Amino acid sequence: MTASEIRALFAVASRPEVVSLAGGAPYIAALPLDAVGEMLGRLGSEHGSTTLQYGIGQGTIELREKICEVMALSGIDVGCGASPDDVVVTVGGQQAIDLVARLFLDPGDVVLAEGPTYVGALGVFQAAQASVVHVAMDAEGLIPAALESTIASVRASGRRMKFLYTIPTYQNPAGVTMSEERREQVLDICEREGLLVVEDDPYGQLGFDGDAPRPLRARRRDGVFYLSTFSKTFAPGLRVGWILAPHAVRDKLVIATEATILCPSAFAQAAVTQYLTTMPWREQLKVYREVYRERRDALLDSLEDLMPAGTTWTRPSGGLFVWATLPDGLDSKAMVPRAIAARVAYVPGTGFYADGTGQRYMRLNFSFPSPERIREGVRRLSGVMELEMAMRSVFGASALRPGQGGADVPGSQLA
Repeated sequence: MTASEIRALFAVASRPEVVSLAGGAPYIAALPLDAVGEMLGRLGSEHGSTTLQYGIGQGTIELREKICEVMALSGIDVGCGASPDDVVVTVGGQQAIDLVARLFLDPGDVVLAEGPTYVGALGVFQAAQASVVHVAMDAEGLIPAALESTIASVRASGRRMKFLYTIPTYQNPAGVTMSEERREQVLDICEREGLLVVEDDPYGQLGFDGDAPRPLRARRRDGVFYLSTFSKTFAPGLRVGWILAPHAVRDKLVIATEATILCPSAFAQAAVTQYLTTMPWREQLKVYREVYRERRDALLDSLEDLMPAGTTWTRPSGGLFVWATLPDGLDSKAMVPRAIAARVAYVPGTGFYADGTGQRYMRLNFSFPSPERIREGVRRLSGVMELEMAMRSVFGASALRPGQGGADVPGSQLA
């Protein structure tokens, strides 16, 4: 087990003088905090005998029913088999990934995942002693032909694949969204190959340019695990997520969660249930979308105005992240200390690849800083990059040659 690239940055990125483009924190100040605070107070004073007590491993039926209402907004409804009986409440989306890994992964197994992919999932799979094999993406998400060739390659090597882990909508870290056509192709491939699909969807309701494509789970009910969380649409501090699982494995997930945490927090579940019952949460989603759209635009405009020649980046239609490709020869991990010295933080691309490649890439977050701070952060970051390029021109090429690092996902594909 190794430390997360992102967590290691938090200590310095949280300093007020540093413009942090590193984390993935939602803008909690956009919530009606007075009303939320009153709601939480009532849960303790009026319902403390239940909200401060132990609960059941699967989660309360009240919350599981509300979760089904939330999923229905994305098209995962009773018509495609979504039922409170098949929902398991988790401690955030992170525990949802961990439970699936505990259930299916043995040492030496292979997990297929987009390259790059979510750093927290890589940590879970590494802890399970599984190997992650990346599948290439481009601006339309995971490439079906690359998935087919990767499956064939793993099979030819004699290794055992357990599932495809994918973030098809507003992907973390790349910000890209799998197209409608590719969603069907990917599902067809996995069904034909007998491969389970683990769909991680923390950002699907945070689209800026119209509705996101329907989730994979809304298209196929068998063989697809759907994972999501309230961390990005309500409050990450409550740590409430969920799994919608095929019915045959629901009980196993409950056993696994009872073995690790006994039960999710009754207070946190009650808070989310009350929020979804008494507050205008659909309107709050619109507020988040408008805030994040403005900040995405601020980041894209700043990159366009300030980044050195040779830099490219993705243009997300939702979510929290932009994925940038550096000019030839720059190393995003090597630049981190100099960026921190210039009071700006980002996450180097190496954290999002199982093999530690990805030196030419960086993830930039736009959800938390104000538009003004975003522009200042990009100005500082651009200065660091220009200095690096000037040093290269004077002292010669660095050890990292152009094109090295993350070559399985060429930067031009995701630009």
